Amino acid sequence: MRDAFWNGKRVLVTGAGGFIGSHLVEELVQAGATVRAFVRYTSRADVGLLRHLPPAARAALELIAGDLRDAHAVNQATAGCEIVFHLGAIISIPYSYRHPAETAATNVMGTLNVLQACRAHGARLIHTSTSEVYGTALRTPMDETHPLQGQSPYSASKIGADKLVESYVCAFELPAVTVRPFNTYGPRQSARAVIPTIITQALTQETVMLGALTTRRDFTYVADTVNGFLQAAQRDAALGQVLNLGSGAEVTIGELAQLIIGLIGRPVTIHTDVQRLRPQKSEVLRLLADNGRARELIDWTPQTALGQGLAATIAWVRDNLEAYRIGRYEI
Repeated sequence: MRDAFWNGKRVLVTGAGGFIGSHLVEELVQAGATVRAFVRYTSRADVGLLRHLPPAARAALELIAGDLRDAHAVNQATAGCEIVFHLGAIISIPYSYRHPAETAATNVMGTLNVLQACRAHGARLIHTSTSEVYGTALRTPMDETHPLQGQSPYSASKIGADKLVESYVCAFELPAVTVRPFNTYGPRQSARAVIPTIITQALTQETVMLGALTTRRDFTYVADTVNGFLQAAQRDAALGQVLNLGSGAEVTIGELAQLIIGLIGRPVTIHTDVQRLRPQKSEVLRLLADNGRARELIDWTPQTALGQGLAATIAWVRDNLEAYRIGRYEI
């Protein structure tokens, strides 16, 4: 459906080939925006999850392959765009243990390149944070004033990126909003995330192997997260703000697994795989969003109940099992 605000709007999406990015691109195209999709270059010309978009939506995109660490590439991609959605990042926490320098360079310096480009071209920035920057909850629900705790190289890199955005708002009056999703899930998500990990195993195996079962998370369906991005971009009241995009409800990973197994309807047991456990001081035990600021400033509340979103995700994974290496621990 076309939207008057987005119709003809020139938009850049970094990380366009990723999970949330591909859904955001699809919504922007349907709303009538002119979308430039920035994806990381590979010799295979891989567009990531954009391959799942309808052919007409893919055809409408301007694809640009590059690397966020290349300031020139980012500057060229931003030229002529009115709004930049910055989702590009290295997002895997286990990968950040093994490759902290690459994680920091991409997430921190890549964000600096985006900021410089937005400043040079007068673009509004919607920057993507993560609830991981809060670390284990010191109080709940967690509002945007909750202390930031770098409990993994990934979360530390995102804290650095968020603070760079804050600095450009303060020092240069850059029109920017930071959105902070809490555990987004839905169709197209990779098995690096816990929900597809559970679903793929529960559909095909007798045992679901997981890490910590008692950690608590706040899950938000991808369509609701994308709507938060779109609302944040449209509302001047959000400029300079950080906005939590979370449901305000929590569930343990063990409870989540039981819920998914029940929806699938197969007798499956759950076991802990020590390989999947984070280092003790790095494990984030609890995340629970206070989304009051997003409700107030951009009129955002999630619309999809957990059971409803899980059912839609299970259906998509069942139809796309060939996309997963089932049972293999992905980082």
